[in-house]
Amino acid sequence: MAVTTAPPATSHQHARPRPSGRRAMPRLKTTLVAAAAYVIAFVFVFPYLVMLITAMRPQSSLREATLLPSAWDLSSLTGFWSSGLAGNLMVTLKVAAGSTILVLLVALPAAYYSARHNFRGRTAFLILVLVTQMFQPTAMVVGIYREFFHFGMVDSIWSLILVNGGFNLAFAVWILNAYFSSIPRELEEAAFIDGNGRFGAMFRITLPLAMPGVITALIFTFIAAWNEFVVALTLATTPVNQPLTVALNSFIGQYQVDWQSLFAGSVIATIPVIILFALIERKVVGGLTAGSIK
Repeated sequence: MAVTTAPPATSHQHARPRPSGRRAMPRLKTTLVAAAAYVIAFVFVFPYLVMLITAMRPQSSLREATLLPSAWDLSSLTGFWSSGLAGNLMVTLKVAAGSTILVLLVALPAAYYSARHNFRGRTAFLILVLVTQMFQPTAMVVGIYREFFHFGMVDSIWSLILVNGGFNLAFAVWILNAYFSSIPRELEEAAFIDGNGRFGAMFRITLPLAMPGVITALIFTFIAAWNEFVVALTLATTPVNQPLTVALNSFIGQYQVDWQSLFAGSVIATIPVIILFALIERKVVGGLTAGSIK
């Protein structure tokens, strides 16, 4: 009885053509997402672009309907340093830097202890910290003024540092607590075995690993203190001690507004924050996702 065998199947018979539509879909989605991201970015950047262009417009072309002026005038940008606002910019820098240092000095030990110890009232403490974040300086400005007036600290840079530090402390404690909690305790226990104490393990092991969270707290505290207006307007009574956000009000008169100088000062006040955020943007993203994966 003869046995017939089927001829071996060729590679062409087993190969199945893949639909080109499946490969095109991910590319199309990526293109659409990228296009949407560019559109959103342009929407957010466009007001700053208009602000920069207005700062370089001559007085005679302010009412022109075109986006770009027919002539350019850089006197508002170059005259910023001779107008006395450079001193107000330094006040803003001192207040923002001082507030950030104060927040980190207080928030680091508080967040570390609450993340590593299950003490009685720990949940209540964290809830209380969250509740303090709900109070805005605008609602408390009268009480804040009375307190600093009682201690003789009105019209002082130190009062602005204390207020900005206090109102940004809650966010720093929360973000640092989440980041410290995401770091395994076994790393510190290994440091204890190697002869390190509690502070040695914290500064050599835990704190370097928590640096993205520290930088996140730093940048948000710095930006919040840099942009604060209401408390500074209330406490800083003399032009010399006013931050730049308050000093820019001098260009807004009762009957006329110096738009070129106002926008020039706004541009110069925005540039340092943009540069700082661009330099540590990756660390900020890593800190915001702290505690999401353990």
